[in-house]
Amino acid sequence: LPRPVFPGSLCLVTRRCTHRQFLLRPDPETVNAFIYCLAVAAQRHEIDILDVIQMSNHLHEVIYDRLGNAPAFYADFHRLLAKCVNVIRGRWENFFSSEQTSVVRIETIVDLIDRLVYVATNPVKAGLVARVDDWPGVSGLRSLLSGKPLRATRPKYFFSEDGVMPEEVTLQMKWPAELNDRDEVL
Repeated sequence: LPRPVFPGSLCLVTRRCTHRQFLLRPDPETVNAFIYCLAVAAQRHEIDILDVIQMSNHLHEVIYDRLGNAPAFYADFHRLLAKCVNVIRGRWENFFSSEQTSVVRIETIVDLIDRLVYVATNPVKAGLVARVDDWPGVSGLRSLLSGKPLRATRPKYFFSEDGVMPEEVTLQMKWPAELNDRDEVL
C-alpha cells in the first residue's frame, strides 16, 4: 500500500522471512552477503544506516532518509539479499514474507533511543545469546559506537566475477549530521 515518504526522516525498517523460516541464519556466507547487499544499497540510494541487526528469520534497520529514497533503498537491499541468499541456500521461491515491509517513522530522540536499544538487544531478548556482543549475525552496534566500518567481499554465489558490482565494500554506521546529540544518545 502507498505510504508517505518524508525526506529528512528516521525510520525503523523490519522485514520477515517467508513463513518465519531461518533463512538469514548467521553463517559466514550469509553474514558477508547481508553486509555486502546492505552497503551497496545504502551507497546507491544515499541512506545513512544508524544500526542494523540480522536475526535468523527477520531483519531490522534504523535508517536516516535524507533525500526521500527509503522505498528504493529497502526494495533494492531486500531484492539483492533475497536473490543472493536464495542461491546460497539452494532455493528459488520467495525469500521474504508477502507482508508489506514494516516502516515505522521515528519522531523524537526518545523514540530513536528506544529503537536503537530494541535493534541492538534483539538477540538477547529472543534468548539466543546472553550478551549483545555474542550474536554471530550482523549487528551494527559495535560499528556505531566505535566508528569502525563493517566490511564484506562480493559474494561468490550470486554476483558475476566480471560484473559491475564492487569486489569489496565497507558499511559505516553513520550518525546523521542533522542530529546534533550523537554523544548524548550513544
